[in-house]
Amino acid sequence: AAADGTLGYLRGFSGMIGGQWDIPGWAPPTFDRAARDVVWGPGEVEMLDYTARRAALVAGMPPDEHSAEAKRLAKAARALDAERTARSRVLMAQIQACYHLPSAQGDVRALRDIFAPAEPPAGAGDCAAPKLLAQAYALGLTPLALAEFWWGATSATGDRREGVFYAACRGKCLPILTHMLAGLPVDPPPLFGAAAIPADEPRTLYEDAHLLVVNKPSGLLTVPGRSASMHDCVVSRLRDRFPDVTGPLVVHRLDMDTSGVLLVAKSLEVAKALQRLFALREMEKHYVAVLDGEVTGDHGHITLPLRVDIDDRPRNIVDSVHGKPAHTEWQVTSRAPGRTRVRFTPHTGRSHQLRVHAAHPDGLNAPILGDRLYGYAPPDDDERLLLHAERLAFVHPVTGAPVAVTAPAPF
Repeated sequence: AAADGTLGYLRGFSGMIGGQWDIPGWAPPTFDRAARDVVWGPGEVEMLDYTARRAALVAGMPPDEHSAEAKRLAKAARALDAERTARSRVLMAQIQACYHLPSAQGDVRALRDIFAPAEPPAGAGDCAAPKLLAQAYALGLTPLALAEFWWGATSATGDRREGVFYAACRGKCLPILTHMLAGLPVDPPPLFGAAAIPADEPRTLYEDAHLLVVNKPSGLLTVPGRSASMHDCVVSRLRDRFPDVTGPLVVHRLDMDTSGVLLVAKSLEVAKALQRLFALREMEKHYVAVLDGEVTGDHGHITLPLRVDIDDRPRNIVDSVHGKPAHTEWQVTSRAPGRTRVRFTPHTGRSHQLRVHAAHPDGLNAPILGDRLYGYAPPDDDERLLLHAERLAFVHPVTGAPVAVTAPAPF
């Protein structure tokens, strides 16, 4: 809003478009252009020179990798790599020194000071939100609302889809926006899972002297969260029910938004035995989900490796280099216009495995309905993630008897 109350809007983009930082009609970058050009011009030439010199070393490598000449060239290549890495760090610090970010109170801080004593991650300050806020302050405008959405092809990691609004990432933008929004009235972030869960939840599906299986409702954490407001969880409720039970109680987890069968041990010894069954993949698990889209094919396997997104926890992404193996078997059980109901059988237990494998374009390319992280947030707060742990089957670690517990999906 302008000082006279006139309303308007600004638009911005993250990073570059078509190799350009500046596009007429869009928020400009947050760095000092002249200062950055002084650093980046010679620096880019220097980095290209490193690349050319290393390519020349590789081209001159003899066929016999055990020869004295091959060893000499390999040693020279390693030394050049180390030199390039060290120089690149210096260049990055010089470029980051060109960024200065204002707050609503008029306090301008250097990017590196905002992240100190840590180093700013690559790309910090280049997202759309910091650009928009900086331009608003420069024009004497008061920001009233801000939103960012993804446009274009689905991201390579599968966690961004066209037309979907996403919250700012924690790694790059949280420290920056905490500073830049200082002095503005800001709504608190939505506290998902804060709805009251009945006191008799989770309900018991199976129990004996050694273990029990409960039906966790959607919206209830498995273990306590970091904040005091997220203390209510399956573990805390079961501690109250079974004050004499020792050990960790739960031996695996379900996401807060996921409902269904959850296994609980009544002693440390049984917990360890059950965890071994999970580690040896001797625990049969079946999930039911409704996907936001029409899946091609009727059944198959997904083996996309996963890792946590270090810049935006708890989101997980596909990474063929650093990701851990993840294997999901799937089968369509019914179809409706724009919807597909599937049964998932995970053969590994990576965090958010089913959610990422469903949403990723190299998976099913159809996020689970109601997935706030990997799909489209529900329009109403009371709408849930349509993912349910339906069945768990295993050999009892004490009695040796087969145990199979089923909880039909509530959707």
